[in-house]
Amino acid sequence: VIGAGVAGLCAARRLHARGVRVTLLEASDGVGGRVRSDTLEGGWTLDRGFHIFLTAYPEAQRTLDYDRLKLRKFYPGALVRHDGEFHRVADPLRRPVDGVLTLLPSNAVGSPLDKVRVGVARALTLLEEPYALLRKPETSIMQRVRSMGFSEAMIDRFFRPFFGGIFFDRELGTTSRLFDWVFRMLATGENCLPEEGIGAVPDQLVADLPEGAVRLNTRVQSVDAERRVVTLADGSEVAAPAGIVVAIEGPAARALLGEKLEAAPTNAAPGVGTACVYFGCAKSAAPLEGEEPILFLNGDGKGMVNNASVLSAVAPSYAPAGKALVSVSVLGVPDMSDEELTEAVRGELTAWFGADKTSQWEALAVYRVPFAQPAQAPPTDLERPVRLGAGLYVCGDHRGAATLDAAILTGHQAAEALIKDF
Repeated sequence: VIGAGVAGLCAARRLHARGVRVTLLEASDGVGGRVRSDTLEGGWTLDRGFHIFLTAYPEAQRTLDYDRLKLRKFYPGALVRHDGEFHRVADPLRRPVDGVLTLLPSNAVGSPLDKVRVGVARALTLLEEPYALLRKPETSIMQRVRSMGFSEAMIDRFFRPFFGGIFFDRELGTTSRLFDWVFRMLATGENCLPEEGIGAVPDQLVADLPEGAVRLNTRVQSVDAERRVVTLADGSEVAAPAGIVVAIEGPAARALLGEKLEAAPTNAAPGVGTACVYFGCAKSAAPLEGEEPILFLNGDGKGMVNNASVLSAVAPSYAPAGKALVSVSVLGVPDMSDEELTEAVRGELTAWFGADKTSQWEALAVYRVPFAQPAQAPPTDLERPVRLGAGLYVCGDHRGAATLDAAILTGHQAAEALIKDF
């Protein structure tokens, strides 16, 4: 198995469970791919990019031990920044009082009718089996929300920053299939983070593999499916008599497999990127004194910040005792130094939270993720085949929806295809 991201780990884990001896080759210094966390001196836990774990993911439910992850919940809603003020939006089924308050005329995030339409959109997704939503006729999210009658205020102030933060696309050009999918996941589950960071997910998966199965800092140069051999960057070869599973990002898979991928190509459009800036501070200097596990959204559409949150309010273990961890997401990867990006973000958030708070924030790290997700504009095929031929298989979120669930699912599908052939 080439690549120890979530898809590769799931493929290897399934193969091992079915009695196949597995070698997992990973080019980097750790497992998880884009789903990793770092621990800094002093007790800070930083995810490599902003993550939210959706508990309703069907394949994740079948695969992961949620109790061991010790999931901690976000508030079911958001605070939307618009015209110099924050406006709360809330799930009326989970926060009925807050949900009713969002209907007041003083709430600038859409009209009462918009909130009713949200309820209708949510209810409609419950009428179908979850994965069937990924096969429905599609348009873009923007076309979908306009066709459903949502006001431009609701689109600009909520849908753009909310779905923009999920799919790194404020223009809402992403397929409407994923609009339905996300609504279904939000309706039937919680938004969470593992207590020890998002890296707890791959850590749980790799724990089920035998000692010595994972080889880190091992880059693959080429694959030969006919000979069942993988050639490494140092020129050595690894035999793979049962088959080869390629579980790396879409662009890397295209570069490695070349014409072998042409029969069932991955979307060749450029992926989307993001940058995440982290600050540490005393809890008293954090937004809302670092106590509320809520998402702050940019409803004005100005500036580079799309969303922010205090992750230590979600899971206190993200920060040392008495401290708060502030996470800020930027869409795209700005062409500026880490210092310039950090201060630009701090400047924007000073208008949100006040200089008396942001002046106390310590810059901790900047993570740049040029390929955070594959492109997902229509037309899409969110159920691409994982079998490229006897002995060669491919998996990852570029073979399905760009979600953690798809990484898990396609990893399992690739393993099952190999087992069937073998």
